[in-house]
This record gives sequence, structure tokens and C-alpha cells, in this order.
Amino acid sequence: MPIATPEAYAEMLDRAKAGKFAYPAINVTSTQTLHAALRGFAEAESDGIVQISTGGAEFLGGQYNKDMVTGAVALAEFAHIVAAKYDVTVALHTDHCPKDKLDGYVRPLLAVSAERVAKGLNPLFQSHMWDGSAETLADNLAIGQELLAQAAAAKIILEVEITPTGGEEDGVTHEINDELYTTVDDALRTAEALGLGEKGRYLLAASFGNVHGVYKPGNVVLRPELLKDLQSGVSEKYGKPAGSQPFDFVFHGGSGSTAEEIATALENGVVKMNLDTDTQYAFTRPVADHMFRNYDGVLKVDGEVGNKKTYDPRTWGKAAEAGMAVRVTEACANLRSTGTKLK
Repeated sequence: MPIATPEAYAEMLDRAKAGKFAYPAINVTSTQTLHAALRGFAEAESDGIVQISTGGAEFLGGQYNKDMVTGAVALAEFAHIVAAKYDVTVALHTDHCPKDKLDGYVRPLLAVSAERVAKGLNPLFQSHMWDGSAETLADNLAIGQELLAQAAAAKIILEVEITPTGGEEDGVTHEINDELYTTVDDALRTAEALGLGEKGRYLLAASFGNVHGVYKPGNVVLRPELLKDLQSGVSEKYGKPAGSQPFDFVFHGGSGSTAEEIATALENGVVKMNLDTDTQYAFTRPVADHMFRNYDGVLKVDGEVGNKKTYDPRTWGKAAEAGMAVRVTEACANLRSTGTKLK
């Protein structure tokens, strides 16, 4: 199938919410990692989300000028063509974008999609993320209101991060401390500013101890049960039925999470979980293995000519794609999305 239409993406999220599963959102930085993600989804018979961070887009733009918009648009256009060969539905998303990069990333991409929609086409991306977690909540939500209106007009879903996720992601750093937990008051202020769907659909990255990057068990205290409190607090305030879940949550900084933590998050409204650190390693590990095992072939040692079959990028690239695809299928299993693709 092709890249998800706005309607198909909305259906994907609705089905995940109702079925208590979530889609892996896989960060990609090349056509090769894109194919690895698509392959993993197809082999798991799961729909999914492919996303590009500001750093990933800059890398995709080439090291000559490092243009983020060029990189993101180029890979998105490529994805629209090659995704049609995979028997799953995939949404394209842009990951963390802080305030100082909005004018160089999300706003131009919103304009690209608005122009496409005006011509009767679908948007280039299906969702964009505004990461205002480094700002005050008031400023964060004010910018969120502006972006949500623009996104809705372009048939795009906005993702917002209202409170900090620990660790470092593309230059945005937050300490790992007790501030990494969203409060019910934070959720109520978000609902008041952004609505509950009537102003445009959005995904909410709330904080429950999440940390980006690599960490060992015990270094971070995740409290996914907190998400239930946020759902309940907003439901009560807005007269929603008991047990309803007004928010579509996103799980950031999930590398190393336990099966129990993931399951609790899914039960409380998580429909998207980001994966980057684990898939990076899964892609690179087979390459390292190949280089170590074929040291004298990939290098022209002692004046020899090496072995073209071992240093040909296609040789080790195939192993890298396969390794990352396996990790994506594992993520689908962990998030219960295996076998749930749109028919």
C-alpha cells in the first residue's frame, strides 16, 4: 500500500487505541534504514510509523549544506514511491523539533503539505512533532495552538511534548530528576489550550520518567500508571464517561523498558512508541561483525588489493538492513501490533 492517507492514519490510531496496542515509530536517517523499517513492519504484518528527527533530516540533506527541509522532503518523496511495494500502511512523521528549529524545519514542511492539499493531494507527512518541553508550559501551548491550527488545515496530526523527557535528543537535553513527571494540572492546561479534538487531532508525549538514549535498568524510574491519572483527571473535568481516554499518548525514551512497563502504558492510552537507540544498534551491529570478520578484505592490508565483495557497501548493507528489520519486528511484538495491519 502507499503511504497512509490522513483518513487511514486516523483509522490506524483509532484501532490502536481501541485494541490496546501501539505502533513502533522508527527513526530513519537513510534510504537503507527506511527500507529496514518498512521490511520489519511488513514481516510483522503491522502498520507503522517512520520518523525523521531534525538531526536525521540534516544528515539526509547531505554534509555539503546540511539542509533539514531538503533532507526530509527527499526521503519522504522516496518513501511515497517505495512504500507502495510493502503490504502495510505506513505514516511519515517528523520527530522532536524545538523552538529554535521550527522556522527551519516544521513550519516549512507544513507549508509544503498545505500547498499539496490545496492542489487536491495528500500531505507529504502525516504528522509533525513540536517539542516545547524546554519552554514554559504557557509558551509551549501557545505555540502548540498556532501549529495545531496549521496542521489541521493541512490534514496533518500534531504531536506535542508538554513536559521534559530526560536525557539528550538532537541537542535538546534535560536532567534526569523528579521533574520528569507530567501532572494532572499540566494535562488540564493542555486540554484547555489545544482542545480534545475539536481544534485538530494531536498526539501527546507526556512524561512519566522517560529518558532518551542508553541507560541501564534501575537508573530510571518509569511510572506508566501515571498516564491513567492524566486520562482520568481530564475525563472528569470535561464530563467524559468513567474509564474513557481522551488523550492519544506517545511513549518517548522507551529503550530498555520492561514488558510490564510497556503493557501498562498500552492499557493507559499509548498509541505510538518511539524507537531509535535500539534500532541504531541493530543496524550497526552486523556491520561491525562483518568488518571484524573480513578485516583483510575490507582494507587493503600490506599493499594487497582487498576483496571487493567484502567492501562493497551492498554486502554489509544487506546485513545491516536485515538486523534492523528484526528489531522492528520485535518492537511490533512488544507493542502488540503484530498482525494488526489494515486490510
